[in-house]
Amino acid sequence: MSDEDKAAQRFWLLQIIRLSGAVMVLLGVMAIADALPWPQMVGVVLLVGGAVDFFFIPVLLAKHWKQHG
Repeated sequence: MSDEDKAAQRFWLLQIIRLSGAVMVLLGVMAIADALPWPQMVGVVLLVGGAVDFFFIPVLLAKHWKQHG
C-alpha cells in the first residue's frame, strides 16, 4: 500500500468516526428532549459518548499513527 493510499484510508476513517460521533450527539439530544421514546439516561450516555467520539478519538488516533509510523 502506498503512502497516499494509507493517508486516504486514515483520512476517511477519521471522517467516519467524526460523523458517527455527530450522529450519536444528535440522537442523545433528541432522547433528552423526549423526541425519541428512549430514557433520558440513554440520551445522556449518547451525548457524552458522541462528544468523546467526535473530539477526542480522532486526536488520539492521529497521535498513535504519528508515533508508530
